Amino acid sequence: MNKPNKIENDLLRGGQFLVKETPCEAIFTPEDFSEEQKMMRDSVKEFVDREIWPHKERFEHNDYALTEEIMEKAGELGLLGIAVPEEYGGLGMGFVTTMLVCDYISGATGSIATAFGAHTGIGTMPITLYGTEEQRKKYVPKLATGEWFGAYCLTEPGAGSDANSGKTKAVLSEDGSHYKISGQKMWISNAGFCDLFIVFARIEDDKNITGFIVENDSGNGISMGEEEKKLGIHSSSTRQVFFNETKVPVENMLSERGNGFKIAMNALNVGRIKLAAASLDAQRRVITEAVKYANERVQFNTPIAKFGAIKLKIAEMATNMFVSESATYRAGKDIEDRIAIRQAEGNTHQEAELKGVEEYAIECSILKVAVSEDIQNCADEGIQIFGGMGFSADTPMEAAWRDARIARIYEGTNEINRMLAVGMLVKKAMKGHVDLLGPATEVGKELMGIPSFETPDYSELLSEEKAMIAKLKKVFLMVAGSAVQKYGPELEEHQQMLLAAADILIEIYMAESAILRAEKNAKRFGQDAYKEQIAMAQLYLYHAVDIIDTKAKEAIISFAEGDEQRMLLMGLKRFTKYQNMPNIVALRKMIAEKVTAENKYPF
Repeated sequence: MNKPNKIENDLLRGGQFLVKETPCEAIFTPEDFSEEQKMMRDSVKEFVDREIWPHKERFEHNDYALTEEIMEKAGELGLLGIAVPEEYGGLGMGFVTTMLVCDYISGATGSIATAFGAHTGIGTMPITLYGTEEQRKKYVPKLATGEWFGAYCLTEPGAGSDANSGKTKAVLSEDGSHYKISGQKMWISNAGFCDLFIVFARIEDDKNITGFIVENDSGNGISMGEEEKKLGIHSSSTRQVFFNETKVPVENMLSERGNGFKIAMNALNVGRIKLAAASLDAQRRVITEAVKYANERVQFNTPIAKFGAIKLKIAEMATNMFVSESATYRAGKDIEDRIAIRQAEGNTHQEAELKGVEEYAIECSILKVAVSEDIQNCADEGIQIFGGMGFSADTPMEAAWRDARIARIYEGTNEINRMLAVGMLVKKAMKGHVDLLGPATEVGKELMGIPSFETPDYSELLSEEKAMIAKLKKVFLMVAGSAVQKYGPELEEHQQMLLAAADILIEIYMAESAILRAEKNAKRFGQDAYKEQIAMAQLYLYHAVDIIDTKAKEAIISFAEGDEQRMLLMGLKRFTKYQNMPNIVALRKMIAEKVTAENKYPF
């Protein structure tokens, strides 16, 4: 486990990245992995390359038995218990290491990514974090070793994004010894081979649902639909589950009555950042396969990797992957450090982990959206580089594209997560956890003042890029501040405005993470050795500025008129203006040549 690389006062709270400057030394990067973490990463890669990658075709043909077999082998290696405390049969590793394992075990096929994520996350974690000591001792060791597999029953035909609207009922028996659960759940991952369900049901007319631990016993009123036919993740078992007066002992209630919605939401926070991690190695593998093909495929007597159009694709794919990885591990280490601080203050493991993750719920939503969209785009471009062969099931690209598609839907759709990110930020500001009002007021004064005509000194490495990030933060504060003033409590009703604001927020966090990683590595390992990382940070920022300019304009025009609109649009122009525009074609060329020379994703 890495030592916290920040003292408590330096560790930003969730969402504070928007209003405070982060020195590059304060962030964690993949270059900071400990020797133990590197060994863990390499052992997982070796397992995947031996047990999963050679059988990719079987995973495309509904081989549920193979998925179960792989999960059993992962359990034997201890990979299902990475996050589980040692006293319950796990390895008790830190949050970054749990993300690292999730990252590298998930890249070969979405079927295993889903089975692993559902079991270790929403199948096991609610008991680890919310269960009584008796519940943890009884169930968690079996789940940590793969003796048992877990599933999570939240979604219903009428309750998807509105998770608290479920109709499944839990009725207390006359003698008070058990609850009878009746209802229908759908899209249940691992249903076909699980031994235990986390089930959410409503007791009487409670406002909020309640969680229960339910053992899978067909003789106890539990039945299932057939395996769902799906676009992707073909060997991930996905079924409807029906409960008909299923008896559940009262001692199997999870946490307290009515606490199910909170359990579900906190499980989703962890699930979101883990989903981002689970979308990383898939990108590495798609890029590597695409580059190998581009180096081998000859047209017009030239390997297609040498054509500028292909270099553009390779550079953009590699850049998005680099940024995804930078932001994901930055947030993961912040969570790990916050957990350590809470434990040092006397919190239990359970309390510390829950609060540590909850603190960075905004970042978790940002990452879920950004990285799930990056893997989809990456796989799409992978198909394009393969050309006609990319459309064929004989190459790995079309399966990667189909498997990637679900990532934008589960753990809360990307639309829900975009609105959540902004909504949670506003709530944090109202609670005083993030000071948005002060900085937004300063931006307002700056807009009314005369702009400086001095030429800044951007001679230091990435100094203009960091100055641009600071200006982009002003764009968010300008747009969001004006919108909050205009709409007040009704802000959440203006969804298109919220989506635009969310895209600004997302691009700021992702771009800043890449710039800080490149700066930190260039400073300690040498600028020349990390010139491609610098180039990727610059290339991503260039695109981010364009996206932010478009989204901010869209938002401003939607709520401002007359002089106010003109002032905000002038401010936007000021805050998105480069002094020295980067040569995008040259940056792409440098990045693509590094990737094609190494014949793999090399960063």
